[in-house]
Amino acid sequence: MAFGKVFIATSVDGFIARDDGAIDWLPSGESAEDYGYAAFVDTVDGIVMGRATYDSVLGFTPWPFTKPVVVLSRTLGQQDVPQRLEGKVRISAAQPVALVAQLRAEGWKSAYVDGGKLIQAFLQAGLIDEMTLTRVPVLIGTGRPLFGALAQDLRLSCIDSRRYPDGLVSTRYRVEREAAHD
Repeated sequence: MAFGKVFIATSVDGFIARDDGAIDWLPSGESAEDYGYAAFVDTVDGIVMGRATYDSVLGFTPWPFTKPVVVLSRTLGQQDVPQRLEGKVRISAAQPVALVAQLRAEGWKSAYVDGGKLIQAFLQAGLIDEMTLTRVPVLIGTGRPLFGALAQDLRLSCIDSRRYPDGLVSTRYRVEREAAHD
C-alpha cells in the first residue's frame, strides 16, 4: 500500500531546478493564488523531504510548514536542526520503506514527499499514490529533472487538471498499481 503524495512544480521541459539548484524561474510568490497547495497539505499528516530541498527551505522565515517535517539525510543528524525548528523537524537516515513503516506506526496515513531524488526513490519503492504536477510555462533547457530512470513503465491516471490565469497548469495523477498475479 502506497503512502506518499507529490505536489511539485516543473518547467514545461520537466526540470524542478537549474543545474545549480536555483529555482528563480518559478513564479515570484507575490500572487494570492496558492495553486491548490493549502487544500493539498490538508490531506497529509506531514512532510518527508530530501536534504537538498531542506537546504533550500531552511532559510525561509517564517518556517513555511505547519505539519511535522522529516528530512531524509545520510549526513545530517538531529543535532544539526536549528533550535528554532526543534519539535518541527527531525532527521532520519532510514530508507523509504523503513521510514514509511515507522511513520505508519506513529499514526501517519500519508505524507507529502518533496524533493526530486526522494520522489524518485519513493516511486521506485512503490510508495507514491498520487502526484500533482504543476507546469510553469517556461523552458529552461537544462537542470535537475523531476523523474529519473525507472525499471518499468509507471502508468498514471489523470484525476483532475486545472489551468490558472497566469498560465500554470496543474494536473493530479493517481499512480496505477499492477494487479497482483497469483
